[in-house]
Amino acid sequence: MRIDTQSHVWPQPYLDYLLTRTEEPRAVREGDALYIDTAKWRRRAMPGHLDIADKLKTMDRNGIDVTVLSPNDPGPERFGDDGPMVARMLNDFIAAQAHEHPDRFVGLCVLPLNHESAARDELERAVDELDLRGVLLYANLDGRYPDEPAFEWLFARAESLQIPLYLHPAYPVTYDQVEGRNLVGALGLMFDTTIALARIILSGLMDRYPGLTIVCPHVGGALPYLIGRLDHQTMVLKRGAENLSRAPSEYLRDIWFDTVSPWPAAVRYGLEMVGPDQLMFASDHPWVDPGVIVPIVDALPVSDEERARIYGGNAAKLFRINSNETS
Repeated sequence: MRIDTQSHVWPQPYLDYLLTRTEEPRAVREGDALYIDTAKWRRRAMPGHLDIADKLKTMDRNGIDVTVLSPNDPGPERFGDDGPMVARMLNDFIAAQAHEHPDRFVGLCVLPLNHESAARDELERAVDELDLRGVLLYANLDGRYPDEPAFEWLFARAESLQIPLYLHPAYPVTYDQVEGRNLVGALGLMFDTTIALARIILSGLMDRYPGLTIVCPHVGGALPYLIGRLDHQTMVLKRGAENLSRAPSEYLRDIWFDTVSPWPAAVRYGLEMVGPDQLMFASDHPWVDPGVIVPIVDALPVSDEERARIYGGNAAKLFRINSNETS
């Protein structure tokens, strides 16, 4: 069984809405191409963003039984007063795909976190009515970080609901520093999750909500490679350790990773960091073809039983995917 835990869509109703907008975020057509503009960043929509049939074909080609669908940024918090409407639109579409293809898709919700009351209501609706299985939490919320006190309610509620928070990069806070040489996707997005995850660890949230499950995609961003320095800064030099009860590396080992990296050594290091019980197969489709990731997972130095957990068993447990959804 294979479960792809990171695969994105830009739903057609969402794109139609973006095409009506005159300010970013917005969509722009140029010939046959459709582009999404977020502030300075322009990305071209790919077939797998728009066409569920195309995504299903990609799944079949790569032996993927179930995909955990999530929207792609820009997230609701970038739309001001329209944020609650955007969240409902995206969540309704994801839930509709899971309902139409119950054996192939489950979904994650997004929340309009710049509107707390609406976000609280939408979380309950997404879980209770739409049966979405977790929250796609952007690494920055229109420039604000998820560990800020205004958002702590989400960590508390996610723990009580026993749903995972899937951290994901957004329009990066370092955009101006990485736009040169076209490094936004290669570096900016990874710095985004690295900063957010480090802040979550240093905030003490993981001690206050020990039952919380956080997934960091792309094999933890850059944090696994910097965690020794973070340990030394906090534990030896006492910089930022005031909310910690243990070393940052110990908290990092409690985070779940996905396998989205085209570099085999990075995935092996992620396996060493969190072990086979907290590593999950994912592709980041349509930005990455799953066929890039499959041979990397196939080559991991694990037993067949451990590889089966990485490919699907861990995700089935985390996202409550039962036999009816994988038969």
